[in-house]
Amino acid sequence: MTEASKPQRAHTAAEARRRVAAPTLAMLPRVGDSLSFLYADVVRIVQDDSGVSAETTDASGETTRVYLPTAALSCVLLGPGTSITQPAMAAFARHGTTLVCTGSGGVRSYSATAADSLTTRWLEHQVHQWSDPERRLAVARAMYLHRFDMPVPEGTPLNTLRGLEGQRVKALYKHLARQYRVGRFTRNYDPDAWDDQDPVNLALSSANQCLYGIVHAALVAMGCSTALGFVHQGKQHAMVYDIADLYKAELTIPLAFSLHDSPKPEAMARRSFREELRLYRLLPRIVGDIQRLLAPQEAEPVPEGESVPLVELWDPEGGAVPGGVNYARDVGDEPSADDGTDPPATPF
Repeated sequence: MTEASKPQRAHTAAEARRRVAAPTLAMLPRVGDSLSFLYADVVRIVQDDSGVSAETTDASGETTRVYLPTAALSCVLLGPGTSITQPAMAAFARHGTTLVCTGSGGVRSYSATAADSLTTRWLEHQVHQWSDPERRLAVARAMYLHRFDMPVPEGTPLNTLRGLEGQRVKALYKHLARQYRVGRFTRNYDPDAWDDQDPVNLALSSANQCLYGIVHAALVAMGCSTALGFVHQGKQHAMVYDIADLYKAELTIPLAFSLHDSPKPEAMARRSFREELRLYRLLPRIVGDIQRLLAPQEAEPVPEGESVPLVELWDPEGGAVPGGVNYARDVGDEPSADDGTDPPATPF
């Protein structure tokens, strides 16, 4: 009997349990300060009387369940083959957990839900830096300087930094082309003639898409906007491109050149990116770099997963004042929440 014609062996209960626990569920216990991620694929996530569980059913019809620590999770990445019920989604929402629909291994991000209790601290930092041209320029400069291994004179104009970045990437292409003996290389991305591209360009485009997915998931889980970029603008993923560019020279470009003779460069790029890098290696770097770019003055940034139980009110002088307080009082009186007014605002 050939290998292809052998009947598939039914999974035992122990094997089904292992499929749920590892590797199909890969817990990343801490990302950044207290941001925890859970990646799940080929499972059904349901809510029952005991809590939220990921379950699989073997060939004999036996169901194996692994209960998830919903209260301890800030982000759940739902990979291919995953289904989730509405009660389970509601349970994640009550616990302030962000859900992200991703590709295999979490390396692409298709859609996401943000919990109502997720702090807006990092979004506010982002908008604060983005809304002022001088502060935006400072962040854009920091993004360029993050990529350079050499010192850059203080006050170097942004257009000069763009030129230095172009020279750096061009030199890297030339170095890797010589290393892998692929001849003259020119970066080319043409969706309308996808199959006509050379293997390096195909692999690079595929690996970059994987990188964009990881960055997208991190930004959403932190509560940041993916649209408010500092170097890029005009697209909903501008900030994704900004952050992903910090890592391409180190991660995706060398990987693409190493696949120059692969018969399936796109698939190999996705597989290699997922297997060699792993989410737990890259996500902490992304979170830390975003924090340092958006709030360089904070030596110890506030954890991303911190909940904000009450809504605050903005004040141009005080910054933030308590919400749920009746301020219709005489000037000079101390406002009080115990005067028969509406209770503090709570999530819908």
